[in-house]
Amino acid sequence: MSIARPNDARRTPLFHARGLTKRYAMGEVEVLALQGIDLDLYPGELAVILGPSGSGKSTLLNILGGLDAPTSGTVRFADHDLVGASGDALTRYRREHVGFVFQFYNLIPSLTALENVALVTDIATSPMTPREAMELVGLHERLHHFPAQLSGGEQQRVAIARAIAKRPDVLLCDEPTGALDAETGKVVLDALLHVNTTLGTSTVIITHNAVIAQLADRVLRMRSGRIVEDTTQQRAPSAAALEW
Repeated sequence: MSIARPNDARRTPLFHARGLTKRYAMGEVEVLALQGIDLDLYPGELAVILGPSGSGKSTLLNILGGLDAPTSGTVRFADHDLVGASGDALTRYRREHVGFVFQFYNLIPSLTALENVALVTDIATSPMTPREAMELVGLHERLHHFPAQLSGGEQQRVAIARAIAKRPDVLLCDEPTGALDAETGKVVLDALLHVNTTLGTSTVIITHNAVIAQLADRVLRMRSGRIVEDTTQQRAPSAAALEW
């Protein structure tokens, strides 16, 4: 289902997906995770994809990120055709264009925060410095701390710094506050807002927490593998006032 948005005809989408389906075989049972998704995502916007567990939102995010392939349909990122691309081409796409933030931080415990970020900048083509990335998420005083010396929210902000240090075109976030308490989650969300505003990084957050949708320019609701609602709005300026 394609849902029209104001001024779409005058904008060039960053992601352009049509007819995305995804089927999984679980023994003798076939699970239809996505059912004919049509979707355009635009440069610089912050989009929140809402839906309960099993609605298909993580599957959709993984396809957009080049981590999974649809069973059928097409998806393009700018001038990159992601469907049918080779493994090497998808690796280059992820390395050069996409930053990922997951629910769990996946930091290397034997490296400092700064060294964890430097792992990405060492292989990026035009990165910011690790220190710059850490400053963007408000952790300039935690550069030389190890993950075990950081709170959960600080570790997640290190993960955000790592994701943005290579200057990605898009930041894909899978339940980035799912392992955090409400107040810590707000700090992490404000870091994502700051990155989106300061760098203009297109940002997609998937979550089951409807409160987070107040921070988005655009809210997409998923149910049973379909986008059932697509709305634009004036987003809240910060996460501080959100009531979870």
